[in-house]
Amino acid sequence: MKSKVQRWGKSQGVRISKKILARAGISVGDCVDVVVRDGVIVVTPVRQIRGKRDLRKLVTGIPKGYLPKEWVWGAPVGKEVW
Repeated sequence: MKSKVQRWGKSQGVRISKKILARAGISVGDCVDVVVRDGVIVVTPVRQIRGKRDLRKLVTGIPKGYLPKEWVWGAPVGKEVW
């Protein structure tokens, strides 16, 4: 697909077809990482999980030997099923 760099306000942009975005797994509104490698612009989808945090990075922060504890949340206050 050929496209043209165009001015959008004080920025420049390139239109990308819906078909190309779908093949890359990118949707409108998704965050992407844009870098230049060897003179080539590379656009990569940013894979963020649960509230913009990467689960893999969070898991690496768990101390060795950590044992989770059971939490007591109290009695049901609505239509929860326990």
